[in-house]
Parts: sequence; structure tokens; C-alpha cells
Amino acid sequence: MSVAEIRALPLEEKLQIMEALWEDLHPHFESDEVSMELARLLDARAARVDRGDSKLLEWPDVRDQFLAE
Repeated sequence: MSVAEIRALPLEEKLQIMEALWEDLHPHFESDEVSMELARLLDARAARVDRGDSKLLEWPDVRDQFLAE
């Protein structure tokens, strides 16, 4: 499938493809080490959540917001 074909897909199909890709790729990220730069970025984001400056969203909620638009 080409990039042009993907761009032409409806949003719901794009999200389904993205979910399938994440499910396939997710195990690779759990086993690999992250760089110091990425670790610092993740730590900073976690700290913002801990302080209440940011809110974590569940993927189904985010997906449903996109589909509602």
C-alpha cells in the first residue's frame, strides 16, 4: 500500500491500521533500551502528569474523539 493510498483512506480505517501496527511493534519497544534523551523526555512528561499539569488519555477515548469529528 502506498502513502498516497493510505492518505486517501477514511480516518477510521487509518486508525485501525495504526492500532494494528502498534500491536505488532509494541513488543519490540518493550525489549529495547531507550536513549538517555528519550528517557529524560518520558521522565519530564511523567512529572507533568504527577504535578497535575498534564492528563493521561486512554487510546480508545482519543480514537473516539477523532472519529466523532
